[in-house]
Parts: sequence; structure tokens; C-alpha cells
Amino acid sequence: MSLGITILIAVLISFLILFTVLGNSFVLFAFLIDKRLRNQSDFVLLNLAICDFFIGAFTSPLYLLYMLTGKWMLGRFLCKLWLTADYTICAASVFNIVLISYDRFLAVTKAVLYRSLQNKQSHTVLSMCVVWIMSFLLYGPAILFWKNDFIDNDIAADICVVGFHDTWYFHLGTSCVDFVLPLISISFFNISIYHNIKRRSRKKRQTSASEQFREKEKAGRLSIIATNSVLFSLQPHGVNMTSLRHYFCNKHISFPTNNGRVGQVNVQITKLSRDKRLFKSLLILVCVFVICWAPFSFLASINSACTGYCVDSYWYEITFWMLYMNSAINPILYPLCHKKFRNAFSLVFKNNWIHKHN
Repeated sequence: MSLGITILIAVLISFLILFTVLGNSFVLFAFLIDKRLRNQSDFVLLNLAICDFFIGAFTSPLYLLYMLTGKWMLGRFLCKLWLTADYTICAASVFNIVLISYDRFLAVTKAVLYRSLQNKQSHTVLSMCVVWIMSFLLYGPAILFWKNDFIDNDIAADICVVGFHDTWYFHLGTSCVDFVLPLISISFFNISIYHNIKRRSRKKRQTSASEQFREKEKAGRLSIIATNSVLFSLQPHGVNMTSLRHYFCNKHISFPTNNGRVGQVNVQITKLSRDKRLFKSLLILVCVFVICWAPFSFLASINSACTGYCVDSYWYEITFWMLYMNSAINPILYPLCHKKFRNAFSLVFKNNWIHKHN
């Protein structure tokens, strides 16, 4: 690779890393200053933002240095620390996407249960901790205790890879746990949400059509009764019945509706609209996640199956940085998909502006 290409790649990836750190720092700062971001779904997004921040602040800069120089120059301890952090944080990102999907699944399909959990912050904190514990247990012990001929050998001190890098059955097992099973879970939650919203939308249309028909039928009956009553009362006074009947038949007469029932229908419509927005925001987040993660997971599995010699390192590096790029995209999706985050970001900008001009 020429020096010019190397410098260009270094500059572009450095901008990506900087954007990842600043974007996720902004998200974390918004959580700190906006007290409205305190319910269960917000904390789950906070957990994902923490993962993305550490990817930008710690793991990706070290990998950029390793990639550009072609050798590890930071010692064995930092090598194992970096590998453990990288694998743990990336796995936590995947599990957080599953947790977000599950949270939206409960909000849409199990509304009563979801409301009861909103006031139980201990439940939310426990879920966040479980994500990190599972992520560490998946890779941490293997990285720390698996026999590693590269790290433990003074001759290969400039190489930093996991001991199981060419162990296909370990990669296959972990790929199932940290990508295939999460993808199946995410698909199940999203499909369930979609069918729930579709069923409620169809029911709403049927209910609206039925209500409209009943109201028109009721209005027609009342109109006939009212017209006949007026005509009957005016008949003794010699009024032209034909003209008067023609007037009443062409006159629109409105009648009060059942306000209680209308209010209930309006609440259902509002909740349905909110759930549709939740589903759209979740779908965008999940689609970006799959696009960024699927290529790397696929190539990593192939690479381990053929002991690391059947996939060109060029493609491997591209998919690896696609994985990291997901952490830079997520902070953009939060305000685009969630009104609360737009308000929180506006509050952050306002506070910064006031602070600068005081």
C-alpha cells in the first residue's frame, strides 16, 4: 500500500473515530442534563451509547495504530486488555440491540406489564448488568486463559491476536451466541410487533367503519323522527307540507355523539400511532446493525474455518471497520428516530450557548 493511500485511510478513520467519540459523548451528556430521559427504554439506549463510546475512545484507536504499523508495540498486558475489551464491548453492543428490541416488544404487545416495570429501576439496571456480564463471560475467560503462542512467545511479541483465532469450532459457537441467536431473537420481536400493529390497524379500520355506519343510521332515524314531528305540528296551520318536507330532506342535521366512546377510540388511535413510530425507529436501528455486523460475522466464521487463509485481509479489514462504523451511526439515529432525544439535544445546545455567552 502506498504512503498516500495509508495517510488517506488514517485520516478518514481518524475522523470516524472522532465522530464516534463526540457523538456518543453528546448522547451521554444529554442523559445527564435532561431528567426526562429516565424511563426503561432510555436506559437501554444509554447502555448501547456506553458501548459505542468505548469503541470509539479505546478499542478502535488501538486497532488503527496496529493496522497502520503492522505490528503491536504496546506490550502483552495492553494487548490482552485491548482484546478483552474489544470482544466484550462488541458482544455487549449486540446484546443491547436484543434488549432494545425486547423492550419495544413489551411496550407494544404487553403494555400493562411494561407500565408496571417503568417504576422498577432495579429491573432495568439488572438487565444492563446482565448484558455486560454475559458479554465478558462469552470471550473474556478464553482471551485471558486460552494458550496463546503469539502473546506468550517473545519471538512474536509484535503480534496481538486471540489464542482461538484459528479454532473454527470456538468461532462457530460464539458466532451462534453473539450473532445468529441474537438475530433470530431480534427478528422474532420485530415480526411480533409488526403483526400486533397490523392486527390493531385492521381492527381500528373495521371499528371506524362500523361506528360511522351506526352513527349515520342513528342520525337518519332521528332526522326522520324530527322532520315528521315538525310537519305534524305545523299541519294544522296550513303550511305547504311538500315545500317544507323538501327543505328538511336537504338540510343537514347534526346530533351529539357518545363522547366517552369517542375519547376511548382517540386514546387507542394515539397509542397505535405511538407504537408505529416505535416500530419504525427500532426497524431503522436493527437494519443498520445487521448491515454493519453481518459481513464481519460471515467472513470471520469463514476465516476461522480455513485457519485464516481463505479470506483476503483487505476484505476482512473493511468488514471490521464496518462493524466499528455502527457505533458512529447510532448517535445520528437517536435524534432522528426519537423526539425525546431531539428535545434533549436542543437542551444541550441551549445550555452550551448560554454558558458561552455568560
